[in-house]
Amino acid sequence: MSRRRIVTAVLSGWLFLAPHLARPAFGQSEPDAASVQAGEYEKRLAEIRGDIERLRAKLGDEEKRERSVLSQLDRIAVRKRLLRSEWKLLQVQLARTRADRDAVGRSIPEMRNALAADRDRLARVLLTIYKHGRFSVARYALEARDLRTFVDQIRALEAVAGAQDRVIADFLSRLAALGQADRELGEKEAEIAALTKQSTAKQAELEAEEKKNRTLVAQIKTNQKTYEQAIGELNQRARELEKLLRDLDSRPHPGVFPGLPFGETRGRLDWPVNGRITQNYGLQRGSFNTKTENNGIEITPSPGDLTIRAIHSGKVVYADFFPSYGNLLILEHGGGYHSLYGHCAEFLVRNGDLVGPGTPLAVAGDTASLSGISLYFEIRYQTKPVNPLLWLRRR
Repeated sequence: MSRRRIVTAVLSGWLFLAPHLARPAFGQSEPDAASVQAGEYEKRLAEIRGDIERLRAKLGDEEKRERSVLSQLDRIAVRKRLLRSEWKLLQVQLARTRADRDAVGRSIPEMRNALAADRDRLARVLLTIYKHGRFSVARYALEARDLRTFVDQIRALEAVAGAQDRVIADFLSRLAALGQADRELGEKEAEIAALTKQSTAKQAELEAEEKKNRTLVAQIKTNQKTYEQAIGELNQRARELEKLLRDLDSRPHPGVFPGLPFGETRGRLDWPVNGRITQNYGLQRGSFNTKTENNGIEITPSPGDLTIRAIHSGKVVYADFFPSYGNLLILEHGGGYHSLYGHCAEFLVRNGDLVGPGTPLAVAGDTASLSGISLYFEIRYQTKPVNPLLWLRRR
């Protein structure tokens, strides 16, 4: 490389470097998400993508079902859960992209500092090359007093020339890395903006489904014909739920759980959620003089406390959408006992998980509910419903 080409390349580099050295550090006010490992992000993304695939299949099944009063609520409930999962996917992607952006942002000041520290050394190298030119073997051969001096000079000058080349190469390499980091930072910012826009749109879709749900529930509750149809469908779904429980009960049981056997906890169990009972167990009279047989109780959670907790140690044997019960979670407690938690907005555990008393299971919601945000709660013994109020602590 000629002296002129070297000087031109490096001076061009300084023109590029100047604005980078003057720019403040990026993202100092942003939350630091880099502590979450990339593998954890990928694992969470894979889980959510699996949920989305299953929900799309579930929605397809619901679309094929015969249209009825409650089937419309069921389809809305599945769409809401699908939209929530798609929104959660976007949130994890946003968190991962922000972590990547922050990591790039932290590396840029380090690169600028390293380049600034090299400035004087590089300037001296360039000045030396400009004044004296590159090393010439012929020149030093003519000026050497003897062969030994000539060899020593050659070795010394080769070392100097190599060091000069490394200084220039390192500077240009670092400069290129800084340019790449700056471009990557811009790409991450653009990706964050796009994901944020998608997230806002998904939230709007979810709010539209929520509005549809409220409108349909209001129509069902104020129209006698549709209300009576809904009650009839609920009775049919209760029979389908009992069939599911018989199937679950026929499977191999997990064995003994820690603590007192469930059968010895009568009247001692903590409530699954704080709130007030809005529907009792047993025969109830409803709107338009209708009568229904409730196999469980309905609890409206206290404001600000929507966490549903396990009433006893057990195993999650079902965590999925079930028609008219919405997102339904079933725990097996051993000894033929199960507890059921319906209308959940979101599950906090997965099928097969082992839980202890008080373990957060889900968030109360209104999926397929005619009562708004609530928890539908049952206790079953050998697949038959029992009065939950006889098992929960008195209050």
